[in-house]
Amino acid sequence: MINTFAVLLVFQTLGEGLAYALSLPIPGPVIGMLLLFLYLILNSEAVQQLAPTSLELLKHLSLLFVPAGVGIMVHAQRIAAEWMPIMVSLVASTVISIAVTAFVVRLLQKPAPPVAEEPGPPP
Repeated sequence: MINTFAVLLVFQTLGEGLAYALSLPIPGPVIGMLLLFLYLILNSEAVQQLAPTSLELLKHLSLLFVPAGVGIMVHAQRIAAEWMPIMVSLVASTVISIAVTAFVVRLLQKPAPPVAEEPGPPP
């Protein structure tokens, strides 16, 4: 369990370090997740080692939303003052996400093979 936490923290730290050192506009944890993803693709044994603890963490994922909820409460006045742009961006991003997902699914779907008709008795 400690090893899994250490691996996750190392990748988050690497992501933070890269984001800071290269002045990237991407958050460090996102870069860290991408690095972890690449590591897991290249090292299949690591998947088996990290899976049990990662699944336990996912069971308690809802706890990670508490800081976000507190942040919203802290900035409630600002959100109230700027509710219209927030709502427009939320609705627009949702519609765009659904449309792009549908488009990609259509592109990735394999066409069904044509059904051959069985020869019937001669007329």
